[in-house]
Amino acid sequence: MLAETICSAVSAAGLGIAAVTAYRKRFLTATRIAAYSLVPVGLVLTGVVEWVAGIAFKPSIWLGFGVLGLSWLLFMISRAIERRSGTTRAERKAARAAGRNDAVAPAASAPSLGAGGGTGPAVTAAKPRSKPKKGQEAAAPGDDFSDIEAILKKHGI
Repeated sequence: MLAETICSAVSAAGLGIAAVTAYRKRFLTATRIAAYSLVPVGLVLTGVVEWVAGIAFKPSIWLGFGVLGLSWLLFMISRAIERRSGTTRAERKAARAAGRNDAVAPAASAPSLGAGGGTGPAVTAAKPRSKPKKGQEAAAPGDDFSDIEAILKKHGI
């Protein structure tokens, strides 16, 4: 009963402020204030205020919120421990994907196509090799950092 009275008073005050704002010829702002001030009355008329008041004073409901808070805290602790261990979800996911992908050789840049598919003239024509620039050495096929070294050499580092 007290909550409904307070909501009605807040709505009446908001509508009064909206009327003063409309009197000052700020109609868009007055409309927005009127819309916000009608929300508490709408909540009272739909019964939401009574439902919230019923929930707020039950100890079992607060116990439920406490359990939800404890659950959230445990999730956050497990995430913090996971980050400190050095392995992230992305790393574990990449390791699982690498374990499943048997079609690609570890040093290959493209999937193998089976017998006779990797040495034909169509493959060499589709993938032209560029000559190394002056001052750069050709990278070994198994060298994973060749592109990084090329960028660093380009910038003189």
